[in-house]
Amino acid sequence: MSIILMGIKHCGKSTQGRIISKKLSVPFFDTDDVIFEMTGKTPRQIYTELGNEGFQEAEEKACSFLLEKINSSAEKNAVIATGGGICGNKKALDVLKKIGTFVFLKTPERIASFRVLREISVAQDGTILNVPAFIAKKNPRSVADAKKIFHDFFIERECIYEQLADVVIDMSSSSKEANAAKIIESVSSKV
Repeated sequence: MSIILMGIKHCGKSTQGRIISKKLSVPFFDTDDVIFEMTGKTPRQIYTELGNEGFQEAEEKACSFLLEKINSSAEKNAVIATGGGICGNKKALDVLKKIGTFVFLKTPERIASFRVLREISVAQDGTILNVPAFIAKKNPRSVADAKKIFHDFFIERECIYEQLADVVIDMSSSSKEANAAKIIESVSSKV
């Protein structure tokens, strides 16, 4: 059974995925990397050029590719880090459900907000730069606006992830290694 990591942007999915894959000696995949390998474009570029529908189609194709790859391997196990918006892509989720266990990496809002908002910068003319697409589409006029938009987004997404998850891991108070061990133990007890 594969481990499928999900959660808000910058919650540690890729970091945990790499640690867990090493501990279990199984392959690690990041759906955003698979999308790039398949299209030559980053998820952000696809989203900007083709909108949400085009991005979700690319994400579903990446997940279908992983399903085939994992099913054709001898071990049939892997660790997969998903993009932060996978929770809104039913077709991709349906594919991933055939692969393994959904693990929600629950990160405190203050940590997630800091990690997302630290990338934002403000140009001399006041233009906000490096804003994630899910915030940019709400047209924030300031970093404070972006923070409020993120708060609302975080609350909504956390509820969705909790409903989808087979396992919920609180990522707030442990080291990376300890969190990886918690994830492995929790998934093992589910199988």
